[in-house]
Amino acid sequence: MRFLHPDMYVSNLFNIDTGKLKKSGIKAIVFDLDNTIVPWGCSKLEDEMLGWFAKLQKEGFKTCIVSNNTEERVSELSGLLSIPGIHKASKPRRRAFIKAMRLLDVRPEEMAMVGDQVFTDVLGAKRLGMYTILVVPISKKEFFGTRINRQLEKMVLRQIKHRLIGNQELRVRSQESKR
Repeated sequence: MRFLHPDMYVSNLFNIDTGKLKKSGIKAIVFDLDNTIVPWGCSKLEDEMLGWFAKLQKEGFKTCIVSNNTEERVSELSGLLSIPGIHKASKPRRRAFIKAMRLLDVRPEEMAMVGDQVFTDVLGAKRLGMYTILVVPISKKEFFGTRINRQLEKMVLRQIKHRLIGNQELRVRSQESKR
């Protein structure tokens, strides 16, 4: 079960405590694409998102996209962010995470994975010993297979909420799920 529990759980990317990451020795952050950076199926990046990624670069973080999506989609959005992207990652398999680690020239303990799914993003990164950050999905619209995983995730999320009950971000998630 420990491979399914993220190290941080936030309502969106903008609530990630990058200072905490730096203090923890994190030098690189890899991101899932759909429902983490952009809504599923969307190809437009908001100015706020572009600015946030520029801020990460100024803070010295290396960044990369690791997505199960197609080469065309990943290339398009990673190009807009001017960061590398790895497509058809087959998460939770470790291969793409290892590729990102080599690409960014960091060790697993120096890299964080940010994503919206427990069974792909968190599990895959935890298997390598990476720091993991789970975000609330941007949109309810998603790939059919993901909707099946979400049902299983509900059980894991209940345990996470119980374990991290004092976490402010968790309370935000609980309030959002009531809407």
